[in-house]
Amino acid sequence: MFAAIVNWFKPPPPTPRRDPEEIKRLYPYFRFQAFHCAFLAYATFYIVRNNFAPVEKFMGDKLHYDAVMTGSIMAATSLAYGIGKFVMGCLSDRCDPRKYVFAAMLITAMLNFAFSAARDYHTHLVIWTLNGLAQGMGYAPCSRMMAHWFSVRERGLWFGLWNMSHNVGGALAGLIAAYSAKQFGWPSAFYVPGAIATLAAFYLLWKVRDTPQSVGLPPIEEYKNDYPPEEHESHERELTMREIVMKYIFPNKMLWLAAIANFFVYIARYAMVDWGPRYLSETKGASLELRGWSTAVIELAGALGMLLMGWLSDRVGGRRGFVSTIMMAPVILAYIGIVFTPPDKLWLDMALFGLIGFCVYTPIMALGVMSLDLTSKKAVGTAAGFVGMFGYFGRVLENQTLPVISQHYGWNAGLIAVVATSFIATVLLAFTWNVRPRG
Repeated sequence: MFAAIVNWFKPPPPTPRRDPEEIKRLYPYFRFQAFHCAFLAYATFYIVRNNFAPVEKFMGDKLHYDAVMTGSIMAATSLAYGIGKFVMGCLSDRCDPRKYVFAAMLITAMLNFAFSAARDYHTHLVIWTLNGLAQGMGYAPCSRMMAHWFSVRERGLWFGLWNMSHNVGGALAGLIAAYSAKQFGWPSAFYVPGAIATLAAFYLLWKVRDTPQSVGLPPIEEYKNDYPPEEHESHERELTMREIVMKYIFPNKMLWLAAIANFFVYIARYAMVDWGPRYLSETKGASLELRGWSTAVIELAGALGMLLMGWLSDRVGGRRGFVSTIMMAPVILAYIGIVFTPPDKLWLDMALFGLIGFCVYTPIMALGVMSLDLTSKKAVGTAAGFVGMFGYFGRVLENQTLPVISQHYGWNAGLIAVVATSFIATVLLAFTWNVRPRG
């Protein structure tokens, strides 16, 4: 049984090479197909992962969960997702993304249905933790698709475009969850996203393709004449798990630096995504719908920032650390600004939320691309999972400490703590200022 499952997930073999005219005609079509499938997949994963935070207070009030209890749910989920992102990333480098994404999407949809049906705190804690683990299957296969269909010199732009799926999905997650809960009760904040993910799973099973070679096309390096210099002859050789981990991951000092920086960047990213709705409710009396829009503002502004900075990173020779460092300074200023925002100026809070989103998603995107720049496309799932794992460990810390600090010392104390971690992230990113793609 186990062997049959393993064989089902194996990547498809190369098919006979098409003739030159077909290659010229079909390559742009399949590239767009890979992009739109990766975009749709990751946006949908966000809809069934980030739908808890916008309704955690509304749901908590109904079920008598306090901020520490809901914070523990988010922390456990983040821990499971961080571990899952690395472990599942290792597996994804050896799997067909079509089947891998399909399985992950169905599992997370079923867990959303189970969560909405439960009414017990510990049951919710277990189910949402399992959802975090299943969600770890999402990023890596999408990265694999993008790495095989887009070459080194265009990664900044195309990965920036793809990473907008984080923001589109995150924005939709907040709006769908908030409006569903308002109209039909808090369980619908999980039923509705689960139904969307189920439909997306079957669509992706139909449309996703693995590598160019699996559909009779040449590898992207040949098509674009864009080879990493040290891999000109070996760029398509599949790597063993041992090679991936012991050659490309653990000995890679810059990858470790990127991962540790990501730990602190994720605190800055998720502080207002996870707790902004509660902050606005407790300090400004914001409505449930407006709390949903606060998440959307962060995500939509982030999409614009990633697109602009992804393009810029290509123009400056792939220096992702350079653009990341300069974008963290406004994040620090925005969090300081929230501390001093007058109680009756809700619009100013929303503007500062937008500034945080516009700036903080650049290092989120850039560190993911940097993990590929520093390794190999055959190790991209593992590398991205490794860097992402540290990011979600940072989110665990944020979910466990920010509600406690805010309850005991007030929201301003919690925001000052985020300012401190944002400063640490900026310093660490500065050490990657001149890092460029390998070769």
